[in-house]
Amino acid sequence: MKRIFLSLLWLAGGLLAQSGNLKLYWIDVEGGGSTLIVSPSGQSLLVDTGNPAPDDRDAKRIYAATQKAGLKKIDYLLITHFHGDHVGGAPALAKMIPIEHYLDHGDSIEADNPNSGRAWAAYKELAAGKRTTMKPGDKLPIKGLETVVVSSNAQLIGKAVNKGAANPLCAGAETPKTDTTENERSVGFLLTYGKFKFLDVGDLTRDMEMQLACPVNKLGTVTLFQATHHGFVNDFSGTPAHVLALKPQVVIVNNGATKGWQNSAFETVSKIQGLEDVWQIHKAMGPNHDHNIDEQRISNLEPTAECKGAGIQVIVSKDGKFTVTNERNNFSKTYAAR
Repeated sequence: MKRIFLSLLWLAGGLLAQSGNLKLYWIDVEGGGSTLIVSPSGQSLLVDTGNPAPDDRDAKRIYAATQKAGLKKIDYLLITHFHGDHVGGAPALAKMIPIEHYLDHGDSIEADNPNSGRAWAAYKELAAGKRTTMKPGDKLPIKGLETVVVSSNAQLIGKAVNKGAANPLCAGAETPKTDTTENERSVGFLLTYGKFKFLDVGDLTRDMEMQLACPVNKLGTVTLFQATHHGFVNDFSGTPAHVLALKPQVVIVNNGATKGWQNSAFETVSKIQGLEDVWQIHKAMGPNHDHNIDEQRISNLEPTAECKGAGIQVIVSKDGKFTVTNERNNFSKTYAAR
């Protein structure tokens, strides 16, 4: 009987993973980055692994999300860039669940940095023999989804996709200085599932954003936008000519209690034409507390030390309808992709 029960349990998990819906999970890694994507066919793509916390906090939270999604393995781990808050949790996570393939932008340019260099070295050892370097224009090998790389290693997609067109917001726009950190190297991708379009460009910087946006908006408009750099942290990202041209219906901010979602970021996002809602991983505290959204759409209200790590989940059907759920209070809202 026990063997039959376990078989039924495994079958139920497999059916859940292959439900015909696209599922996305934003995992609270306290101001780092980690987004889990499960395709309608059940394939998994994890984007970034959070921080190397002493108690493996972030890896444990990611593992919990994989179990909620019914996964036995991670098919692809994509590391946007080699800062500790994006790649630091990878070694601990790999001990909890098998990771089959590693995708990244190529070797770190901060190998000699005392902080990010350690995270890079640990990842390089972990992923040896399983790495693939992504280039702009590459397609991520996820069945049932159209997922194109739009940025990688400080290079950008050459031709406009998704009905990209001339961008009137470029007139008089800023000319940002060139960034020289791993942030600029971020792997970014545009995922399309029917009418639904999701954009994640990691911590891509303003100089790269401007090249994506001007004179032609190379990415067109999107349905769901993961606010770049944890909610445009310290204004390193989030140039208006780029953000406003995307015209997302919904923005999800993977900020920390005191990291990202600057007041200036809120002001930029509030100007998006056709914006329906913003959802936050954390309530912003400290100097950035002035522009928090309705708490129904914030998944964590406590300071980091007291935080239980609730996430945000999105379920997308083929017809373009998608439901966003706050795991803290189970508040949900359904939208229709335009």
